Amino acid sequence: MKSITRREILTRAGHIGGALTIGLPLAHANDAPAAFEQPPARKLKIVVTGGHPGDPEYGCGGTIARYSSLGHEVALLYLNNGAWPAQLGGAPASTRMAEARKACEILKARPLFAGQINGKAIVDPAHYEDYRKILEAEHPDIVFTQWPIDNHPDHRATWTLTYNAWLKMEKRFALYYYEVSDGEDTMQFSPTCYVDITEFAPRKHAACYAHASQSPDKYYALQDQVAAFRGIESGYKRAEAYVHQVQSHLEELPGR
Repeated sequence: MKSITRREILTRAGHIGGALTIGLPLAHANDAPAAFEQPPARKLKIVVTGGHPGDPEYGCGGTIARYSSLGHEVALLYLNNGAWPAQLGGAPASTRMAEARKACEILKARPLFAGQINGKAIVDPAHYEDYRKILEAEHPDIVFTQWPIDNHPDHRATWTLTYNAWLKMEKRFALYYYEVSDGEDTMQFSPTCYVDITEFAPRKHAACYAHASQSPDKYYALQDQVAAFRGIESGYKRAEAYVHQVQSHLEELPGR
């Protein structure tokens, strides 16, 4: 029998505790593959929010593909259209929005734009209200948003606008946080649940590469390392990790 070190015991206990905290089954490598997932008892409305075109795809692309393959409705809400001045080497709004639409088509999702400006996110009463109205019009069952401790101000703004909407909407939707470029943008992210995206990694790759103006060779490689690491943690080849918001009701995630 292979001996187990104290560190391994603590690590395993941490994984079990995180999953039990939110009442979700633990992830195991020998779980039934996605092809054998049962059809959903009801159709869900999922909104994935992100600071820029590409953020939801990089952080949640496999999960989005998994939801849409089960017949659920998914919308990607971008805080801004990603436009950046040409003199700074950026792509115009028309290019970024076309890339977002292509990525959404690959993931079988629908794009939404909150109308803010790339790199100049505003968080004030008027923008809180405008953002809440967008989310309220969608009537979401689940919202995934960016983790609040993040080096990019647009990502932090996306979090606080979404969190405020959750409060103002009386916590009616389940709220989860995701990571992007962990260690570069997202910081201090400690997951409570995982989604197996192994089967859907090719669609995530294609959706991320739809953002051709955004150096996908660089950023996808980093995000795929994160997915591989989260897979090691949860027992899958590739996984996406999430933190469940305290006081949010639970919606069981696909590909547990």
